[in-house]
Amino acid sequence: MTVMMISSTCAGSLSPRLLSADYMHRSVANTIVRQTNSLKTTRQIFLHGYSESKTWASSSCSICSIGVIRKLYSWNSRREKDQKSHRQMGSASSSSAEKPLGDLPGKMDYSGISDDEWKKRLTKNQYEITRKKGTERAFTGEYCNTKIDGIYHCVCCDTPLFESNTKFDSGTGWPSYYDPIGNNVKSKMDFSIILMPRQEVLCETCDAHLGHVFDDGPPPTGKRYCINSASLKLKPRKE
Repeated sequence: MTVMMISSTCAGSLSPRLLSADYMHRSVANTIVRQTNSLKTTRQIFLHGYSESKTWASSSCSICSIGVIRKLYSWNSRREKDQKSHRQMGSASSSSAEKPLGDLPGKMDYSGISDDEWKKRLTKNQYEITRKKGTERAFTGEYCNTKIDGIYHCVCCDTPLFESNTKFDSGTGWPSYYDPIGNNVKSKMDFSIILMPRQEVLCETCDAHLGHVFDDGPPPTGKRYCINSASLKLKPRKE
């Protein structure tokens, strides 16, 4: 009877929100019984129950908020770990891509190779000539009188330098060529001998010293590339 009376009395004065499922929470029902015994008015009973319901809802929301924050923190931690793992994998990939330059001739920068590394890769004579700008004695080089058809490569980095069909007998005691392959050979002034400047010839790829170039060669270029055999590696042409 009490519940029926409360509902009929307050149906017109309370909002639908007060009549929701949350309002019928057990704490609200207990409040109604207690307040009825203390002779409070029907409206006071409902208002007090509504207040307690709000308090309960607020506590529930706080608990939910804490749970959400914990989940977000956990998700963010996993995300940071994943990103760190990807960065480490990317770094490892970059390191593996930067391999020793000699493995990819003509494709990489050879300036980072130390003298000790060149000594390991080359013979003593090759090292002294290509890396220290030495000169082999005339008529002692391996390719001085060679007439094999093929291509002469740089002994340091394997870059193709001269075609055998551009080789000619200069009578100087060193292999001589009148034209290099493309732009694979470069030159610069050499003032190592006082009052006798010369054009030094180097490998474009690895800066290996090859020899010197002079303007007394045969046509069509009129050039004589006077090259040390120790700086070359002949690869015969396949028939």
